[in-house]
Amino acid sequence: MAIDRTPVLKRCRQLGIDPVVLGYTTKTSKRQPARRRKESEYGMQLREKQKAKFIYGVLEKQFRSYFKRALSMEGVTGDNLMMILESRLDNVVFRLGFARTRKEARQTVTHGHITVNGKRVDIPSYRVRPGDLVAVAPKAKELLVIKSALVSNERVTVPAWLEVDIEKLQGSVLSLPTRDQIDLDINEQLIVELYSK
Repeated sequence: MAIDRTPVLKRCRQLGIDPVVLGYTTKTSKRQPARRRKESEYGMQLREKQKAKFIYGVLEKQFRSYFKRALSMEGVTGDNLMMILESRLDNVVFRLGFARTRKEARQTVTHGHITVNGKRVDIPSYRVRPGDLVAVAPKAKELLVIKSALVSNERVTVPAWLEVDIEKLQGSVLSLPTRDQIDLDINEQLIVELYSK
């Protein structure tokens, strides 16, 4: 399995992403990298794709398969792609506040600390559906990682398509997210244009 070892804050600065989006509290400087010339259309499209891949922690092969699936679905391809990425289990765990960062959420899922509808799921790319109940496994409720995530995420707002019960350490998926419920600064139309060439 490939591992991206690029320092997170450095990569955020390169792509122009606020680290808060990934769950990091440290802000990068507002200074953008110096550019010698105007960015080409291809460069802008590539940057948006890299931004989406980096935020969700997805590698190229999997991202391309998500795009193919979004293309075959009814509706706007870009909106479908964002909905698919947002409904990944590791992202839902992060959005519910059970992990401080998306990487931590991915590791929490991989270690088997999360259940979906009462069954343990250890696949971060598992796609949740409306009506699913995502919860912290009974044995994992006392883990320091989970407790510290809950403390640090007290002020985090849960998206409207999710509902969380902090006392029971569980959340339910009310519906699949629409594009206006996804608060990320990604121009998915540029990604569609890039893959449509």
